[in-house]
Amino acid sequence: MKEKYVLCCDWGTSSFRLRLVASQDYSIIAEFLSQNGVASIFKAWQEQKEITRFDFYSLFIKESIQELAKKTTVPLENVPLIVSGMASSSIGMEELSYSEVPFDTLGSTASIKTFQNFNGKGPLLLVSGVKSSEDVMRGEETQLIGLIELIEIKNQGAQNLVFIFPGTHSKHIFIKNGIIHDFQTFMTGELFNIVKEYSILKDSVESASESISKSEIDAFLQGIEVSSKSSILHNLFTVRTNQLFGTFAKKDNLSYLSGLLIGAEIRQLEQKAFDHLFVCSGNNLYDYYKLAFDTIFPIENITFIKPEMIDKATIAGQIQLLYSQLNSSNE
Repeated sequence: MKEKYVLCCDWGTSSFRLRLVASQDYSIIAEFLSQNGVASIFKAWQEQKEITRFDFYSLFIKESIQELAKKTTVPLENVPLIVSGMASSSIGMEELSYSEVPFDTLGSTASIKTFQNFNGKGPLLLVSGVKSSEDVMRGEETQLIGLIELIEIKNQGAQNLVFIFPGTHSKHIFIKNGIIHDFQTFMTGELFNIVKEYSILKDSVESASESISKSEIDAFLQGIEVSSKSSILHNLFTVRTNQLFGTFAKKDNLSYLSGLLIGAEIRQLEQKAFDHLFVCSGNNLYDYYKLAFDTIFPIENITFIKPEMIDKATIAGQIQLLYSQLNSSNE
């Protein structure tokens, strides 16, 4: 039997998000946000000697539940809690082994550890990530499980599906018969930030306003085009020559840089065979990735998942994992 409410926690390297969720429709009743990501909590734990790592992280979670309780009339004691993201990493509250591919997108092969009576009588479920022979991910698999539930694509037969999760470390996840058989990580977002902040190219670009101008779109599209012509190691230097030769204004040159990197990432898919591709991006990257895919893959077998669905997918995945685990432990 399902609980009416679930506490869903997405704990990343640099941020913490705790939500009280109605399990029936995944609606958010209340939310507590913090910049105390796993990295900062780990550092704070190292600076003290009084309590164990698990207890230190637990204290922060329980204090966060108390803060969340101020935003709702729903009693939070005894509500089950599930935590995904970096909390199960080497700098998290307890390091868990990765699940391995092949990985069932229904979550039956997920690596989860349950701690009974964590929140009153409510358990804590800590979710680990997935690894292949050369790659790892934490969090995207939970999003994927929820997304497949939300968009109802369980009965796709033997189709080869690809899910793209853009971000600091973009993930390309390859599925057949409901099983993840491979995935790849691309350091697109991280490289973008390093180049614009710390490289010689930092003086050739500048950040623009939130809305994208026509000149920025044109520069982005030129970056997409140039990404097909040579190695990214050479193409990156054209950001500098654009500025030296007056080809683009600095804010447009930043969009050009983005086009180079995103183009280099998704052109890798030209070497892959797939029946359908799903692009799953948050608000900050949705327009850029849609424009890039529309340019490189102007075909019908691509679905662009709206950003608001991606946020809901994490919750749906967490709740599905929680009840799958609780049900299996009661059998």
